[in-house]
This record gives sequence, structure tokens and C-alpha cells, in this order.
Amino acid sequence: MNPPVTRPTPVILVLGGEYRQAMVDVLSQRYSADYEIVAPTTMEEALEVLIDLKSGRRPVALAACEFFEGGEKATHLLAKFQKFMPSARRLVYIPAERFRGSVAVMRESLAEGRLDLYLMLPQGPRDEEFHTAISETLSDWAQSVNLSEIDGTRIIADGPSPDLSRIRDFLDRMGMPNTVHTPDSPAGQEILAMAGPDAELPVLEAPGGELVVSRPSNADLGAALYGRPTDIGEDVVCDLVVVGAGPAGLGAAVYAASEGLDTLVIDQGPIGGQAGTSSMIRNYLGFPRGISGMRLAQRARSQAVRFGARFLAGQQVTGLRLGDGPGGSHLVELGDARVRGRAVLISTGVDYRRLGVDTLEDLVGRGVNYGAAASTSREVKHKDVYVVGGGNSAGQAAVHLSRFARSVTILVRRDGLGATMSSYLIREIEGNPRISVRPRTIVTDGGGEGRLEWLTLRDLDSDSEERVEAAGLYLLLGAAPTCDWLPREIARDDKGFVLSGADTPWQSWQGGRPPAPYATTVPGVFVAGDIRCGSMKRVASASGEGAGVVPLVHAFLAPDAP
Repeated sequence: MNPPVTRPTPVILVLGGEYRQAMVDVLSQRYSADYEIVAPTTMEEALEVLIDLKSGRRPVALAACEFFEGGEKATHLLAKFQKFMPSARRLVYIPAERFRGSVAVMRESLAEGRLDLYLMLPQGPRDEEFHTAISETLSDWAQSVNLSEIDGTRIIADGPSPDLSRIRDFLDRMGMPNTVHTPDSPAGQEILAMAGPDAELPVLEAPGGELVVSRPSNADLGAALYGRPTDIGEDVVCDLVVVGAGPAGLGAAVYAASEGLDTLVIDQGPIGGQAGTSSMIRNYLGFPRGISGMRLAQRARSQAVRFGARFLAGQQVTGLRLGDGPGGSHLVELGDARVRGRAVLISTGVDYRRLGVDTLEDLVGRGVNYGAAASTSREVKHKDVYVVGGGNSAGQAAVHLSRFARSVTILVRRDGLGATMSSYLIREIEGNPRISVRPRTIVTDGGGEGRLEWLTLRDLDSDSEERVEAAGLYLLLGAAPTCDWLPREIARDDKGFVLSGADTPWQSWQGGRPPAPYATTVPGVFVAGDIRCGSMKRVASASGEGAGVVPLVHAFLAPDAP
């Protein structure tokens, strides 16, 4: 077991008047072992404390401010300190007698992104709902700033690279603690000696030192966690093989496994799909404080495993042979390996479209990222970054990056964000002084010495170009289907999305009736989520579609099914 990494003790800052000490007492009882509770009594003292923390590189995890009955609003007070602690989560605590008068103010502050949460001041030391909210908020902070307290998986690398970016993103999204060491460090020398003289960087050592891999592929990373397709067994026929582990695939896995179906889930990347890269989803039912896509995926995965579902991560599906197995089962091909399923769910989702600028494609992993790439956030601290895209994923990425970067600029082809982004995100972006939006603008060029340093932007109305400094470019360019491996018997639209139900060609209908919703043109093959033609492209709808497939699978597998 590797020793824990020593890091500065993070701080919880408490501001307030009449109820400040009560809040300090409640927080100290639960969190003083892991956090330093700092509670200045005056504004002048508070500023001195923040300057001291910043100069000493002490992170502020949570800033909690009392809701005052009169005078300056708590949210305005927190905003004044934001430049000192941009990554800190912001909480307003409200005494019971002031709650009614706070609701309208808090609602507005949350909508504009000036606040992360507000809570009633706990009435006793065991207000578990209060502490659940605090714990989840601190956990979200720790994950977003990549402060792993465990050495975990060790990676040896000599600097940024596409391979290192991919490996860290995979491990982060799978919830695996990891640290990067240079080749000349003690850890680097130790691991490279085990890897041998021919090892190419990056080199990865799994926890416990049992596995050392040079330039590991996604398949290697996934195999270290869940094994390889050959571990399933050639003679095993699963009830349901789910291809794609985004919200739709995970929704199906939870409900199918909980109802006794032998369920196998396969994904070419880490569990969670594109949604797993979202830094904060605030409009998912049942999570009033929001939840990151990564955490939502991890919880769904654990839930499915609890019911007996099996997973293969980092494994690329290359083909589907229809009804070619025992009892008419389908064969899902993964290169030279194959797994068998009586029913198959296609839930591969979509990928981000490529930008198509060669100079920037060469810098992927060195400042240029497809997706939110939360693991790179700290690399752009106090720098200028650009986000390309007008959907919710782009908005969530911009808000997350604004906790670290000096400025975040969203670039969109359209006249604005209104047609493609949820209202709550637009309001949050408009209220964030670090984020700006440049409509009718595209990226045409970029470069740098070894990593991204500059971009060329073109105004689509004037056709003029401008060169800007840029330490990061995050590309979230809409939806490209990911199912080229499907046979032609499964009908798709002209953009490549899978057709189902009444959208299928009438030639595939039986007795004049279309297939059931989520059923494709091939019996026993279903589709759900973003890859389905006509889907909503939202996390909640995708998980609902995945769950909705399970009754259809039961009906198909029933002994008297046609």
C-alpha cells in the first residue's frame, strides 16, 4: 500500500454575526479532523485571513456565510471574497426565524450561480440532512480540484501528452485515485526499473504494484478493473448485452439486473459515457444541489453491480452478428473476442464532432481537449481558456473551468446560447464575471511550443480574424453517432442515428404494426439514449429510456414470444 500523499489542510471559512459561533461549533464537531475551521470576527480580519491563506497556498474548500436580517446580503459578501477562493464552494446558512424572508433571495442567487447551496442552521449536533449536504459539497470540491489523498495508481510521465491526458481522464472518471511522477523521481525510478529498459512513457503502476504497463490502452486500463471479454467465457449466453455505459445503458443495467436478467455492460471508454464528463448536472431529478456526471455514473455503476450486472470497460465493440449464436443469440464482437446475448441494447450515445483544424488536432492532450476533461482544470489556473459549443455540456464545462481559469470564453456559431442551452445554465453564465460569450465566432488556427499557447478566431459576420492567447481549448461540438459497427439490417436515418418503433421503415413492420418503442428493425435488438433517432439528448430522458427497454426485453425473452 502506498503511503498517503501529504497535502496542506484545507480550510472551511465561516463568516457571520449572531450565529457565527453556533455554526463553528457544529462544523468543528464533525469536520475539524480533516479541515481547519477559520472564523474571522470582522471584515478586516477576514481579508487578512484570505490573503494569508492565498500566499500560503492553503485551499479554501467551503465558505459559509450567515444570512443577515438586514444590511449587506450574504451572497454579496461571498462574491467579494471570490477572487481569493474561486474554487471554494459557497454556502449561506440561515437561522430558522429568517428562513421565510430568505427564500426569494436564495432562489435568485442560486439561479445566477452566485451560490452553491443554502441550508437551515442545524438545530442540534445530529442534523444528518444538514451534514449530508455539507459532506456531499466537500466531496464535490475535493473531486473537482483533483486532491487525491491516496497515491493509488501511479503514472510515470515526462510531461503533458495525449496518452497522459487519456489515461488520467479514464482513471478519474472511474473514480480511481492517481498521481503523476517524473521519470527522475524516486517513484519514477522504482517503477521504470520494474517496467524494463524498453518501456515507453507513460508507464502505469496499478495499486499494490501488481501490474506495470507501458503506454496502457483503454483496454489495458479497463482490464485492470473488470477483466477482458475472454473472462466471460465462450459458452456463456447473457440475457442482455448492453453496448454503451452512459445514462441509458446504466439505467437499463440497474433495472435489468434488479429483475434477475443476466446483464453484461460494455463500453469503449470509462463507465459513464459523454454524460460522465459533465462537471455538474443541476437539473437531474432528486439532486437539488446538483451532481457531477462522473459521480452519477459511479453511483449507477455501483447500483447495477449490487444487483449482479457485470461490466467491461475500455473494450471496443467492432461488430454485431445477428442471431448467429446458440438458440439464435446475437454475437457481439470485440476484435478477436466475442460475447453472446439473447438480447442486445444499443446505447452507445454520441461523440463530439472533430474540429478539423490540423494544427489543433496535433495538440490534443496538450491544451486541446475534446470534452470537459476535468482532470486538466488545475493546469489552466489563472490562465485564459476557450470553450467551443453551445449545448449544456459546454455550459457546464465553462462554469467548472471558471473556478480555476482567469477567464473563460464560450465560442458559438449561432447568435447566442438561447436555442441550444438550458435556461438555468444561461443565467448562471450571465451572472459569472469570469465567463463571456462570443457569438458568430469559430476557431480557424492555433499553436504553441509543445502545447497550446494561442488561437486564431474568425468573426463570421465581418470575416475578420483575431489572434488570442489561450492556455486551453475545450471542444464540445455536438453529436456524432457512434454505431458504424452495426449491420445494415438495423435501420438508421441519414445521419446515422438508429431508428426504432414507429420511425422504422414500414417494410419491417409485422401485421401492419410497427415495432415497440425502443425496438429496432431486428427482433431482440433495442436502442436507447442519444444514439436513438428522436431522443431528447438529456441525461434524465436517456436513463428513463434505458429502464423502459427492460419490459420489452422481458417480453422478447418470454417462452411464448414469437
